[in-house]
Amino acid sequence: MSEHTTQKTGHGRLHRLFDTNFLDYTSYVIRERAIPDIDDGLKPVQRRILETLYNMDDGRYHKVANVVGETMKLHPHGDQSIFAALVNLANKGYLIDRQGNFGNIFTGDQASAARYIECRLTPLARETLFNRDLTEYVDSYDGRMQEPVTLPSKLPLLLLLGAEGIAVGMATKIMPHNFCELLEAMIDCLQGQEFTLYPDFPRGGIIDVSDYQSGHGRLRCRARIETKDDKTIVIRELPYNVTTQTLIDSVEKAAKAGKLKIVSINDYTAEEVEVEIKLPRGVHAEETIDALYAFTDCELAISPNLVVIKDSMPCLMKVEDVLRHNTAKLKADLEKELRIELGRLQEKLHARKLEQIFIEERLYKQIEEQISYKEVISTIRQALLPYADELQRKVTKDDIERLLEIRIKRISRYDINRQQKEIDTLEKNIRIIEKHLEDLVGFTITYLRGLLKKYGKLFPRKSEIREFDEVDARAAALSNLHLCYHRDSGFLGYKVKKENPKKDLDLHCSEYDRILLIYKDGRYKVISVADKLFVGSDLLWMGVVRKDQVFNVIYRFGAENMSYVKRFRTPKYIINREYRLFPEHKRSLIQFLAVGETGIRARVSLVPSSRARYNAIEIEMDDYLIKGPGAKGRRVSNRVVRRVSNITGKPATAKPVLSPLPGFEGPGSEDDA
Repeated sequence: MSEHTTQKTGHGRLHRLFDTNFLDYTSYVIRERAIPDIDDGLKPVQRRILETLYNMDDGRYHKVANVVGETMKLHPHGDQSIFAALVNLANKGYLIDRQGNFGNIFTGDQASAARYIECRLTPLARETLFNRDLTEYVDSYDGRMQEPVTLPSKLPLLLLLGAEGIAVGMATKIMPHNFCELLEAMIDCLQGQEFTLYPDFPRGGIIDVSDYQSGHGRLRCRARIETKDDKTIVIRELPYNVTTQTLIDSVEKAAKAGKLKIVSINDYTAEEVEVEIKLPRGVHAEETIDALYAFTDCELAISPNLVVIKDSMPCLMKVEDVLRHNTAKLKADLEKELRIELGRLQEKLHARKLEQIFIEERLYKQIEEQISYKEVISTIRQALLPYADELQRKVTKDDIERLLEIRIKRISRYDINRQQKEIDTLEKNIRIIEKHLEDLVGFTITYLRGLLKKYGKLFPRKSEIREFDEVDARAAALSNLHLCYHRDSGFLGYKVKKENPKKDLDLHCSEYDRILLIYKDGRYKVISVADKLFVGSDLLWMGVVRKDQVFNVIYRFGAENMSYVKRFRTPKYIINREYRLFPEHKRSLIQFLAVGETGIRARVSLVPSSRARYNAIEIEMDDYLIKGPGAKGRRVSNRVVRRVSNITGKPATAKPVLSPLPGFEGPGSEDDA
C-alpha cells in the first residue's frame, strides 16, 4: 500500500471518529443537559436534586451543601452546576422549601454559600412528584446507585416552571405558566373542552400576547409603572428575566444618551419591587413613561421556542399539545396507582379472610395428629376447599405457611368483631377503588380539584395580560438635537452652526426624526438626521415629518408663466429619494409656502395693468381643497404674479403649525416681463 493510500485511509478513519464522537456529544448535551423531558418537565440535574431530597427527606431542613454533595453521587458534573440549579429551582417557589438567603430574583442578588442555607421538599412536591411503584430506575453514571429515568409527576412541570437551554444546534425557551390556570386547563382537557394558556412571570409585569402562538411567536412584556406625582415615577413590577439592577443600568444608559431626562434613580426593593425615578423641572411623568418603554428594559420582546425531549428525541411542540400529553399521562399514572392499591387491598383482604376462616372454623385442630410438614400443608389445603368462593384467589403454599406461623397467643386473643370490622373496611375501600376505575376521567378531575383547593390560593397570577400599543420611539424621543442649515455653504446637520438668522434655518429634533426638505424649484425629499450633510444652497423650507401636516403652496409654473395655488398633506416618501411638487422648468419656483390646516392667508401682488381695477388680491387657503402633492392646483389669476406675502393679521381662528419662512417673495416685475 502506497504512502498516499495510507494517508487517505488514516484521514477517513479520523473523520469517522470525529463524526461518531460529535454525534454522541450532541446527543448527550441535548438529552442530558439542556432540553427538559416532556413527561416530568425536568432537566436531569433538576431531577437528580429532587430525587436526592426525597431520599434524604425526614421532614426537617437539610444544609444545601449536604444536598449538593449527595446529588453528586447521581450527577457527573461539578458541584457549582448543582448548586446553581438548586437555587434556581428553589426560587421558583413550588417544589423546594427554603430557609436562609437564596438571593433575590428582583434585584439579582446572589444566594449565600451552600453551607449557610437549608432546604427541603415542599408538601406539594411530596404529594405530586414521587411514587416508587411508578418510577423506572437506571444505574447512575458510576453504577453505584440507581436514578429515575423520569419522575411520575402529577403536575405539568414543564409549563409550570418554564425552562431555557442551549444545546448543539438547537435551543429551548419555555415560558412559565400559572399553577391554577394549568390545572383548570387540564380539567377542561379531560372534559373535552377547548382551552387557551398564556404565560405568567414570577416578577409580574404586563404581557401583550397579540403575537403569541402557543409557545412560539412573540411576547411583549412591560414593567408596571406608577406615577407618584408629576415629578416621580415608581416601577412596581418587572418584565421577564429583568432585575432591578439591569433595569437601572438601562435607564441610566438611556439618560446618558439623551433619550430621556432624570434627576435620580433609586432602588428600594425588598420583598416587593420599588424603583423610584425623580424627574427634572420641565419634564413630565407621562412623556417620560413612554420614553422608558421605548428606550429601556421597561419593555422587552420575548421569542419563546418550545423544544422538549419526547420519546428520547428533541421535538418542537405547542403548549396545548404538551398539556394534553401531561393530562393523558396523569390519567394513566392515577390508573396505575389505583390498580396497584386495588391489588394490595385485595391481597390484604385475602389474608384477613384466610385468617378468619382458619381461626373461627378451628381448622388448626385438624393438624394436631399430623406427623409430617407435607401432611400438614395438605390437610390445611383440603380444609380450605369448601371456603374457596369466599376468598379473592386460589390458596397458595405461601398463604398456608403464613397461617401456620400464627401464634397460639394470637389465636386465643382473637377478636371476631374487630376482625370482621377490618374486613368490612377493606371491602368498602375495594369497592371505592373499583368505582374510581370505572370513571377514571371523573377521578382525575376530582384529584385536580383537590390540588386546586389545597394549594391554589398559594399561587395567584402575577402577570397581567393586556394589549397595549407599541410605543413610537420617534414620538417618545426628546428633541435634544439642534439642526441647522447654513445657506452659504449648503450644509445641514446638528454639527452645523447658524450664522445668519435671516438666511439660515434651524429647528429642534430627535435622532429618530425624519426631516422633510423642500427646495425653491419644487423638489422635495426626506432625510434622516445627520451630523453634517450637503443639501445645496437653494433650500426653501425644512421641518420634522409629521403625519397629516397640511402644506399651503403658491408656485409659478414656468411653462405658462402663471401661478397656481394648492394644498396637500405630508406626502409618502422613500428616504433620500427626490420628488417634485410640479414639473421641472427653469422659470418654475415656489412663491409662497406655509404649514397649517386652517387660517393661512396670503397677499398676492400682480403685475400692474392699466386696464385692471386692482393689482393685488388676498387668498384664504381654507377655500381650496386638500389634494395630493402632485396635483397642479388652481390658477391664482390670469395675470402674472409679481410677489406673494403672508398676511400676519390672521383671524383669531387661524392656527398655523409653522410660520412661513423667509424667501417666499417671488422675483420682481422686471423678471416677469
